[in-house]
Amino acid sequence: MHWRLSLVRVVWLVVLAVATSVPGASAEDGADIFVTPVPNLPFSGVVNVERSVVLRNGSVVELKTIREIGRDSRGRIHNESRTQVPASSTDAPKFIHIHLYDPQTRTSTTIYPGEKTFRTMTVSHPPSTVPPSIRYAAPAGDGLPPNEFTKEEDLGVHEIEGVQARGVRQTQTIPAENSGTGKEIAITDEHWYSEDLRINLMVKHSDPRTGTVTMSVTQITRTEPDPAFFEIPEGYTPSRGTERNN
Repeated sequence: MHWRLSLVRVVWLVVLAVATSVPGASAEDGADIFVTPVPNLPFSGVVNVERSVVLRNGSVVELKTIREIGRDSRGRIHNESRTQVPASSTDAPKFIHIHLYDPQTRTSTTIYPGEKTFRTMTVSHPPSTVPPSIRYAAPAGDGLPPNEFTKEEDLGVHEIEGVQARGVRQTQTIPAENSGTGKEIAITDEHWYSEDLRINLMVKHSDPRTGTVTMSVTQITRTEPDPAFFEIPEGYTPSRGTERNN
């Protein structure tokens, strides 16, 4: 019974973290697929997420989810957030929200399919045109400053879903006295960046203390998405707290 309660609590905490994160920003463990609002590079795809959560008793909970992403020739982006389900589940992950952003008007819209409502605001600080993790995939010498605990590896260029991407792995070594485990541990972050699409096609994060997450972009289509993908669905109404400026 205690194990079941722990499992429910972990799943709820993970889902809550996703639900409250800023769309397009890094996830709670630093790993996410950030869709950049750049024009003239239309595409759509599906992000597959696989997560392993380490419980306090040492057991591991396996979770998964999917979400659609896209960008049109105007640079408008579509980014979904869905609940995470057990890896063995055949249930489709439910929508939490959908984030839309139009760089021409700086309008950020969050859609809540479950409630058929939406919130809009005009942002004063638009999203970056490069992923937050691009520093890891920068040319040699342009990454993070080297130190005795951090190592960066160039993984070369490989094809992912028909698109060329360059991989970089960063490994941070935590000394035993600071790891909280009594042992030296290594935390790794891996990013596969496509210069052509201006997004990371794969992101991996691993911390022996908390677990792992792998996010990969699949089913990539390089054609113009349906305009409805970037619009508020018909019949949706403004939710409380809708703002026009931020």
